[in-house]
Amino acid sequence: MCATCGCSTHSHDGDGAAHDHEHRRESGAGPRLIELERDVLARNDHLAAHNRAWLTSRGVLAVNLMSSPGAGKTTLLEATIAHLAGKAALAVIEGDQATTHDADRIRAAGARAIQINTDRTCHLDAAMVERALDQLDPEAGSLLVIENVGNLVCPALFDLGEHIRVVVASVTEGDDKPAKYPHMFRAADVLMFNKIDLLPYVPFDIARCRELARQVNPRLRILEMSALSGDGIPEWCAWLLARAEAVRSQSPGQPATAA
Repeated sequence: MCATCGCSTHSHDGDGAAHDHEHRRESGAGPRLIELERDVLARNDHLAAHNRAWLTSRGVLAVNLMSSPGAGKTTLLEATIAHLAGKAALAVIEGDQATTHDADRIRAAGARAIQINTDRTCHLDAAMVERALDQLDPEAGSLLVIENVGNLVCPALFDLGEHIRVVVASVTEGDDKPAKYPHMFRAADVLMFNKIDLLPYVPFDIARCRELARQVNPRLRILEMSALSGDGIPEWCAWLLARAEAVRSQSPGQPATAA
């Protein structure tokens, strides 16, 4: 079992080495597992810093999009791509354990995409993103969205080199998620309530969820939208474009706006 997140098997091969962790309860294993976790995260953070520096040098805003499965991340991306058409170039790195279904949807929506299949691993890491960037090569001054594997635990631990972390919470889920998964909400910059068109039909207390999220992370920016109906998409895209402009301003030679 991985000391970092509990996955049955990991292959963090940014340095070309794969390692498996078995379920073991040995005397003295605790400190060894803690040391292993620190090593894994330290190596990941080093690669993430490299990814972020490379993206910033090209004026590319990178967003790490996280949620539990079925919260609507891919539908949100489809709506975002449609709204940003002609305003900004957007590319996507898709993370799933299997299939290319989501990458196929993103390409059909009109954006470039590359799929990462993680098999038994429950999150993306910086080494995976580094390899995807080599293949995707997002254009200078553009936007990059990394749709992480659906999971409210492990993705919070792994910096991918992003500039912004967004957690999507569907109103079809429990409104106590910020209290149950505090690390995810604490690590996020933005909390997005999705599927708000369903609020009249589901027992979701959005005020309670907002309060719990603020208790965990007072600095959270909170947005409300329905990716399916389009409610809130213009505001979300306007905010994204403003953040993209801030990143481009850090990259010498990049134009004020991206085509």
